[in-house]
Amino acid sequence: MNFICLDFETFYDRDYSLSKITTEEYIRDDRFEVIGVSIQDGDAEPVWCSGPLDRIKRFLDSWELDKHVVIAHNAAFDAAILNWRFDIRPKGIADTLSMARAIHGTEVGGSLAALAEHYELGVKGNEVVAALGKRRLDFTAEEMERYSSYCDNDVALTMGLFKKLIAHFPNSELKLIDLTIRMFTEPVLQLSSDVLTVHLEAIQKHKKTILGAYDKDALMSNPKFADLLRDLGVEPPTKISPTTGKETYAFSKTDEGLKDLLEHPNLDVQSVVAARLGTKSTIEETRTARFIGIAARGSMPVPLRYYAAHTGRWGGDDKVNLQNLPRVSPLKKAILAPEGYVLVDSDSSQIEARTLAWLAEQNDLVDAFERNEDVYRIMASSIYGKTPEEINKNERFVGKTTILGCGYGMGAEKFQAQLKAFLFDMPLEECQRIIKVYRETYGWIPTLWRQANVALEAMIGGNTSPLGRTDVLTVEGKDGIRLPNGLYLRYPNLRWITKGTKKEMVYDSKKGKTVIPTKIYGGKVVENVCQALARIVIGEQMLLVAKKYKVAMTVHDAITAVVPEHEEETGKQFVELCMRLRPSWALDLPLNCEAGSGKSYKV
Repeated sequence: MNFICLDFETFYDRDYSLSKITTEEYIRDDRFEVIGVSIQDGDAEPVWCSGPLDRIKRFLDSWELDKHVVIAHNAAFDAAILNWRFDIRPKGIADTLSMARAIHGTEVGGSLAALAEHYELGVKGNEVVAALGKRRLDFTAEEMERYSSYCDNDVALTMGLFKKLIAHFPNSELKLIDLTIRMFTEPVLQLSSDVLTVHLEAIQKHKKTILGAYDKDALMSNPKFADLLRDLGVEPPTKISPTTGKETYAFSKTDEGLKDLLEHPNLDVQSVVAARLGTKSTIEETRTARFIGIAARGSMPVPLRYYAAHTGRWGGDDKVNLQNLPRVSPLKKAILAPEGYVLVDSDSSQIEARTLAWLAEQNDLVDAFERNEDVYRIMASSIYGKTPEEINKNERFVGKTTILGCGYGMGAEKFQAQLKAFLFDMPLEECQRIIKVYRETYGWIPTLWRQANVALEAMIGGNTSPLGRTDVLTVEGKDGIRLPNGLYLRYPNLRWITKGTKKEMVYDSKKGKTVIPTKIYGGKVVENVCQALARIVIGEQMLLVAKKYKVAMTVHDAITAVVPEHEEETGKQFVELCMRLRPSWALDLPLNCEAGSGKSYKV
């Protein structure tokens, strides 16, 4: 494989920069200008080129990038410039930012400067600061010489970083990075401006109506605002007050629980929370306006962060978080297949619950999944002492909530709150009974939690320990848990701490630049592991689908592919087949999916 490293330097100023607007807006803007580009082929010295657009184009074409794997740090940016501005699509795309995120998580930091320092590759310069507000023709010859040296150094550092990271990086994950970046840099999805405009007007009108129904006191008084949320079917978020030590409402501007409600699927909830926080627009309103802007500029890029979570799951990026679109949002109707194609969207069925049962060797539950039985009804049967056929709709819902929610050691109070979020009130004593029934019915799952606790202690001591089904996971001391794809589930600085009279295990996670001690325990490890395994399964399935059809996006455990109209049915069958194929490391893991197809994204 031929590897070429590349880095663009582009014009920016105080108002027009990646800190002010999205990557998509920045590259498609009329103000966009390439100052220069450096390219390094293997171990050769970097080569810089600056000049008018046609000169840059000739320079890029001379490298035959369509026959090479192009390496960049934050490759979504550089590869988007290649495609959107120069009509160049590399044979492969490798991103050292994504690779480092998978290997190091948040331990080292994602910047090229931090990673170069960590691997002792050299020092990244800061000449880009002096380029603020300068067009290409504004540079003196001396300034351009310094800027070219700066860019050459970035390319050399990135190539060196790639050589360090590639040594033990799984090939399948390299392919997933390429696929993920191409969702953004080679977009095919279209957006309906008409649908979006109608939706925006409806949101604004509805918000005005909702807010008109409440006076300021109802929004700003904590007790009244709590009642308002309950009336909307939401249990108010709470926290422990640092001054009193007692539970209180989490209603301040910095409280994550309240900010999370800004993305609630109920637009009424979004509206009142936005008003409480003093935000002019709701998330749905802002996102719709952003979609309208994208529609005016071209196809819809799908920005996803590879390995956004330490379990490996993707996350939203570039201020377009498709991972949290409300299930029935009209925004989904606005996302369209290109002319002559349809969208096939397939969602993996209960993949975490299936993975948990399989990993814990809870074979009766695995067999029920294998036979496609209604496991929710079976659970409800154990809870209520009835035959599965006698279970009613509400009882089945409790069974479903139990199967999907109690597999990671959830307590009765949290279970009660989860039911309440769906307007289903249940006494705490009954919640305790149901959890007891679950743990007794599927006893191998609590056994897995206990095993995970032992594994955590082994990691602290730098030792190994079994975890789950044989030959799937390997606990490798302080390195963490080795997954089937060769990457690790890591718990940086895992240690015991004392809180009051209790000891608990914590590891370091980061929120921005702040290091936060995060509590970890057996049930949470099992949740992390099951999410990581489910993500590996989805990743392998995406690569299978991509061999035949363009994978346009992935949302949680679903894959959306673009299929020619005349192949709609066979395309859907192919995607379903891919999502039911079992990985080589889990040939007895029962997988299933539900698929649909049409001109617009599912609703």
